[in-house]
Amino acid sequence: MIRLNSGNIDGGVIASAASIIDGGGLVGFPTETVFGIGCRAESSSLENLDKVKGRPGDKRYSLHIPDAASIDKYVPNISLRARKLIDSCWPGPLTVVFELSAADLEVQKTRLGEDLFNILYQGGTLGVRCPDDPIAIALLSACKQPVVAPSANLSGKPPSVTANEVIDQLGGAIDMVVAPKDDSDACRCRQSSTVVKISSRNISILRDGAVKKQDIEQISTINIMFVCTGNTCRSPMAEYLCRKYISEKLNCGLDEVQKKGYKVSSAGLYAMEGMPASMEVVEICFQKGIDARGHRSSTVTSARIEESDLVFAMTKAHRQGIVGICPESENKCMLLDESGDIADPIGGDIRVYNQCSDSIEQAIGTRLCEIMT
Repeated sequence: MIRLNSGNIDGGVIASAASIIDGGGLVGFPTETVFGIGCRAESSSLENLDKVKGRPGDKRYSLHIPDAASIDKYVPNISLRARKLIDSCWPGPLTVVFELSAADLEVQKTRLGEDLFNILYQGGTLGVRCPDDPIAIALLSACKQPVVAPSANLSGKPPSVTANEVIDQLGGAIDMVVAPKDDSDACRCRQSSTVVKISSRNISILRDGAVKKQDIEQISTINIMFVCTGNTCRSPMAEYLCRKYISEKLNCGLDEVQKKGYKVSSAGLYAMEGMPASMEVVEICFQKGIDARGHRSSTVTSARIEESDLVFAMTKAHRQGIVGICPESENKCMLLDESGDIADPIGGDIRVYNQCSDSIEQAIGTRLCEIMT
């Protein structure tokens, strides 16, 4: 066991520990949750790890990465909800199980090779952890091979939260333990990471842990806002049609969309507060099984733009107005229909409103397909 100064980590010790892992050995190291056992993601190394922990060989271990950017090597396409979650929680006490598409799995098999692929992507999923501890980050960064790291304990025993507990449980069964000089500097959470599974449809919690359920739900919710001029015609239609699209995709009720992780709203650049949707919009929504009678117009504000993840404008002029209010929204504010403006139906008959509705519905299908993939 070698104790390190967490504020000034000895690179030579880290290099030695990384060399042991790359060579197939086992190294105990601290994370912000519990101590882990670093092991190369390779068959013979994993067989030894299973013996040391006393776990059956069909058990899986999470890949550990030194920084959030490293995930792109292992998961080619990450949904917006997943990206929000990992951007907010990594590095940190959250393990994410990604469900990959068949196409992405083929990409990874080619990229990583069949042996490593078969170890990491069992059942079409990959569990990944990005710990928030200086020693863990230094060690994972120094390893040349992919590393898995289960908790440093015997199967059925409590996870170790101090270096001495690792020694007591595992003794000479592992090759090395690196730890901070003061045990109070390691494992500040003193409980296992929360485990969530991310699929194309939802985010589910597989194990409770240091990150609470309500925080995960709040962090991963996608806030979508549609903007037009007065918030009585185009943007309310877009809001309700978007909610309908998501409910059909997720097979849930319209009133359950926000619980499923999508908050949808609308506003107008020059809206009079509290105005209802136009009669034509209410009628069109009614024909589609949507009750829009409760809509009341509201004005775009910088705060609402800032809290939105995506802002869809009906026209180029609307987009310019939104970015003028909040310049930081440049990258998240876009035309709903990327081919051009959606014309204002106000003053037209129901046929004009239906044409507008069709344009909005088609554009939403395109945009939401990109977001929810």
